[in-house]
Amino acid sequence: MKDPDCVFCKIVAGEIPSAKLYEDEDVLAFLDINPVNKGHTLIIPKVHSENYLEMDEKVTEKCSKIIRKIAKSIMDGIRCDGFNITMNNYPAAGQVVMHSHFHVIPRFEGDGLKHWPQGKYSDDEDMEDSRKSIEERMDLLK
Repeated sequence: MKDPDCVFCKIVAGEIPSAKLYEDEDVLAFLDINPVNKGHTLIIPKVHSENYLEMDEKVTEKCSKIIRKIAKSIMDGIRCDGFNITMNNYPAAGQVVMHSHFHVIPRFEGDGLKHWPQGKYSDDEDMEDSRKSIEERMDLLK
């Protein structure tokens, strides 16, 4: 299914050009036009889904395999020092384009990209409350 207002759906349909690195019947990978570093690549499912939780499970698995190949190719081709694999889900997490997409971001020593700040639980009970809350919902998914 295609969202007529989605920029990534338009890229999949060939309505907007992209620097493609990989394409098959389910997945498309292309260079980000606003890269953190050269070689920054987006991997997307061709069928529109807004986030990770909406993605087809088989396509999610396929994306994982493609991400690995892209990451290896970036390491060899761009000669970077490392890479990040990220996915922002929902606006609160920084998602700007509401079409599921993974980022493979080449990293270089001293490139200035910082990691997220690390917080703390107020105490062991606070941590245990969080663990239980998540675990209870996991049981509902069985």
